Amino acid sequence: MADESPLDRFKLALTGAARAVGREPEAEVSWSQDAPAMQGKAMRVPMPGRTLPAEQAREARGFADSFALKLRHHDERLHQRGMPTEPGARAAYDAIEQARYEALGENNYAGMRANLAASTDSRTRSDPISRASGEDEVPLQTALSLMLREALTGQPIPESARAGVEMVRESIESRIGDDFERLALSLDDQKAFQSLSLDMLRHLELVATDEFDDLGDEEETGDEEEGGEEQDGEDDDGDAGDEMRQQQTTAEQGEGDEDGEGEQQLPQEDEMTEGEVGDEGDEAMMPVRPNRPWTELPESFDYKVYTEEFDEIVEATELCDFEELDRLRAYLDSQLTGLQGVVTRLANRLQRRLMAQQNRSWDFDQEEGLLDAARLARVVVSPGHSLSYKIEREQEFKDTVVTLLIDNSGSMRGRPISIAAISADILARTLERCGVKVEILGFTTRAWKGGQGREKWLASGKPAQPGRLNDLRHIIYKKADEPMRRARKNLGLMMREGLLKENIDGEALLWAHNRLLARPEDRRILMVISDGAPVDDSTLSVNNAGYLETHLRKVIEWIEKQSPVQLVAIGIGHDVTRYYKRAVTIMDVEQLGGTIIEQLAGLFEAE
Repeated sequence: MADESPLDRFKLALTGAARAVGREPEAEVSWSQDAPAMQGKAMRVPMPGRTLPAEQAREARGFADSFALKLRHHDERLHQRGMPTEPGARAAYDAIEQARYEALGENNYAGMRANLAASTDSRTRSDPISRASGEDEVPLQTALSLMLREALTGQPIPESARAGVEMVRESIESRIGDDFERLALSLDDQKAFQSLSLDMLRHLELVATDEFDDLGDEEETGDEEEGGEEQDGEDDDGDAGDEMRQQQTTAEQGEGDEDGEGEQQLPQEDEMTEGEVGDEGDEAMMPVRPNRPWTELPESFDYKVYTEEFDEIVEATELCDFEELDRLRAYLDSQLTGLQGVVTRLANRLQRRLMAQQNRSWDFDQEEGLLDAARLARVVVSPGHSLSYKIEREQEFKDTVVTLLIDNSGSMRGRPISIAAISADILARTLERCGVKVEILGFTTRAWKGGQGREKWLASGKPAQPGRLNDLRHIIYKKADEPMRRARKNLGLMMREGLLKENIDGEALLWAHNRLLARPEDRRILMVISDGAPVDDSTLSVNNAGYLETHLRKVIEWIEKQSPVQLVAIGIGHDVTRYYKRAVTIMDVEQLGGTIIEQLAGLFEAE
């Protein structure tokens, strides 16, 4: 309408986006001069100025996005069922749940990430944590939720709360152990996340140890009454995964409308190759990532594989048709926005470091060549000496090949796998410009909790200590001799949610290592991009607890001590230095430039 003001059009856009993200056609957005709040399907958000200043508009979008995510991902009845009785524990419980559903938006949608950061900053500025001068003045629920948000999304603590959080960080971390990592694995499952939240509150002594001990039984009973008989985890048809994919598609469309990027759609999942066992994207089957301390490798350790019959090495194009690869690559490109300049700067800096390795030296006292000015003085002092010449001798830079081996496990889902794919993209293009060949590989399994190999083991009467049971899937995204322009679409496959299952790192390292040994280049570098320990439930359930981890350490030890291949690791959000001697951890793409430069340059310089 002609008489609509910019504020009216902005509110209309916010309402449309909130309805799409929340999948609630009756949701309404209105302006408020008071604290933002949601009642039922009505959302009240701060009103920006008439000229729609960017910061105020982003803040309003952030609150609308948060409310819409709550509509879509939050079950209030389930939340109330686990609600602690003590007010402090209840406040922390509410803040943790808000961090969960907002993290789903921040991890999956770039537009929401900036909006939610603005609303979080706004809430924090008015919170007592921004005025705390001592540890006893810091609201525990605020500090805990901000630290959890940092762990789940990689987003930094807002400046106004940073000092307050640091006052209590050590105290909180010493009591919660690995609770944040466990929560990250249940992000899409409110019931599992709620149970783990209560465990964390017990560790913080906010909830009594015996409180809600019978919650799990009550929830399972209620779920069975409402949804019918539960299926066995190994044979689940993937309703949860299909539901999640629908959520992501709708939310991406809504956020795109809001931010003027409606053409970008989150790719939907197609069926995987025939013969797979397990669910495409079942979050309930996500494995736990152990982070156990390590002492020594047992000398008697003997790694076995029950059967290799169902393992596969496939190219990315075999798992996905070209049309879907185009959509997936477009989505990955949307995550690369703003990083294009990094590639050029990175290539120039790295190329200068590589060229410095072309060690030049001089042969002096030659009969011909360039006049050696440093020795002219002796000719003046003793005219009988003949003129001295020098010749430059150049040693060629060794031919080099770099293999990027990327963990394609379920725990990498969301922001970590996006960072890994972006890392691979930047590294490959950069090194290609420097004349270094690059191979990009990925590793996962064909199924959750065991595939056809496990079925064969069950049919054979479950022989003891069978060794590795799941079926491997090793993926070739880019061959070393293939130019990046031909393989760039293949990296989009990592955005395909159903691809990411379990991970058996030791065998993947050996596979990538053996491919490198077959290369003719003089220098071979293997760079692993991962998020921690190997996990495969079917294998670990019938072997000792550290079976896969022990094998990984054996493989790493052998490569680092005896192989001509140089090994380096980049941890995505998890510390991998407990496995690799040369390793670094990054939390976000902003750290990629400097990290990659130093790691690669350090390897090239270490002879």
